[in-house]
Amino acid sequence: MTEHSVGVDVGGTFTDLVSVSADGDVESRKLLTTAGDQSEGVIEALRALGVDPSQVTRLVHGTTVATNMLLERNGARVALCATAGAGDLLELRRQERASLYDLTRQHPPPLVPPELTVEIDERISPRGVERALDTEAIESAVSAVRAMGPEVIAISLLHSYRDDSHERLLADGLRAAGLDAEIVCSADVLPEIREYERTATTVAESYLRPGVARYLARLGERLESQGYPSLSVMTSSGGMRGATEAGESAASLALSGPAGGVAGAAFVARLAGISNALTIDIGGTSADAGLVLEGVPLTESGGEIAGVPIALPRVLVETVSAGGGSVGWIDSGGALRVGPRSAGATPGPAAFGRGGTEPTVTDAQIVLGTLTARTLGAVSLDASAARAAVDRIARALGVPSERAARAMVQAADAAMARALRRVSVERGIDPRRCALVAFGGGGPLHACALADHLGARSVLVPPFAGVLSALGLALAPERRDALASVMRRAHTVTSAYTRELGALLISRAKGDAREPSDDRRTQHWLRARYLGQGHELEIPFAPGEESEQLTARFSAEHQKRMGFTLDQEIEIIGARTAVSSAIPEPTLAPARSEHESIRGPAVVALPDATLFVADGWTARALPIGGYLMERDG
Repeated sequence: MTEHSVGVDVGGTFTDLVSVSADGDVESRKLLTTAGDQSEGVIEALRALGVDPSQVTRLVHGTTVATNMLLERNGARVALCATAGAGDLLELRRQERASLYDLTRQHPPPLVPPELTVEIDERISPRGVERALDTEAIESAVSAVRAMGPEVIAISLLHSYRDDSHERLLADGLRAAGLDAEIVCSADVLPEIREYERTATTVAESYLRPGVARYLARLGERLESQGYPSLSVMTSSGGMRGATEAGESAASLALSGPAGGVAGAAFVARLAGISNALTIDIGGTSADAGLVLEGVPLTESGGEIAGVPIALPRVLVETVSAGGGSVGWIDSGGALRVGPRSAGATPGPAAFGRGGTEPTVTDAQIVLGTLTARTLGAVSLDASAARAAVDRIARALGVPSERAARAMVQAADAAMARALRRVSVERGIDPRRCALVAFGGGGPLHACALADHLGARSVLVPPFAGVLSALGLALAPERRDALASVMRRAHTVTSAYTRELGALLISRAKGDAREPSDDRRTQHWLRARYLGQGHELEIPFAPGEESEQLTARFSAEHQKRMGFTLDQEIEIIGARTAVSSAIPEPTLAPARSEHESIRGPAVVALPDATLFVADGWTARALPIGGYLMERDG
């Protein structure tokens, strides 16, 4: 019996599925995403694959359920317990404007409104307990929370990263009162400094957990009833974990699907002998930019998703609203805009013939002839409907249809190029020295133009480009991350301390692992800054290293990222460890002759996408499948 590892990526427009057999054969499917319950789309995609459920040994899901809940603000009713005097952290944020020059722009409202916040009469400072949490304070909190009727109670008290005793005591008191609500403590979610980020992340976890857990349980039951193995889910940090465990760490799923794309891009880049690459995943709703260094996706300690800070490890992804379904429109000043609204799968671009009438980037590509009228996945493209949609915006602009279409594509390209520069230049990486890995349904169409924007001279269009995120899911290792607060001057760090810190983090990361601990890859990082700085840089470390090695590594990273160093003491504030299982990587068979060469301009129909080779570029078929495109001269 042939064993199969299957990845299912549910996006805003398409659901992609890839099956990798034990001997390296790859099968893929692309279907329109079903409206409503994503689990129906997963089941439908598996049926379309046609593999016997008994032959599936791994089933990994990339889901947008958590992201959609943040975007649509339809998560759980959460009550927040905060230290007295710190109940308005979510409103105060970092006192940064939503837009530097637009004074009318507002931040999204916090996930917990002020009327669902309870201030607790207690305080722990860095020096110790200043105001003990007594029985009266706990009873007052119980009374206030009971009146709010929350589904989840989030507890985030000051300095619990250093001393979590008050959070534990309050949680015990709330449970003893018999409140019908789940309790989430910040010391369990994010045991690190920065009260706003810790509180916001804890609230996000509380807000997402019930809905995510229900979805995964429902999907797991449906899969089990049809004979499929236990479901695993991709996390934002680029590894998978079991569905039950993933449901208990819902905030870590906010970039589930995009993380699979960067992981897949790193895999094919390694096969092609490329160490450093920028990645662009262009789907129907958005485009995701990422970065691969030395063959591994760059992972950072967090960022904002839908206006909500989630300070958990995640694969670096910069998302812009510039997908194939992004709608072109005219603003009040008469200027052409593209996005952020998308036609999605329903009604979709006009060319999909599903009721859409507004011009999208996909329609513009058809008008330009770079996307031919063909059947793509479950959709037959209608060139006349695409032109009719673009004609309307062309008339509004008073220009020919081809010019309007080109302007739409150029606007989308400019937005994606800015995202690619943000993930590279802002981290001290010269994009001209990187290859661009372009995938997703629209990646190969925009690849040459994006490379020209960046000054990059080579583009990798991978095999299975249109479903590469699902391939990344199918090959994802099991991974667990652990965090710890350090708050220590670098010059005091000894080899014994880094060994002890590494052992602590490994024990936390492996604590609930289902697989044996042998044959695993372990990586450690420290977050450090110059004393007095308001931001940190992350540097790798190895147990047994001492202060001199860490200081030199931090200085080199600061010089690369910031362009300077300071003669000032260095402070280490946190540590992170990732423990990953080893997954055998398959050898992919070539899709075309390795000697085939295509000079632009040319349009090449791929099995799951369309490749546009621009004028001045040459595409060469690779032994692994896909193409390497290079700038002439």
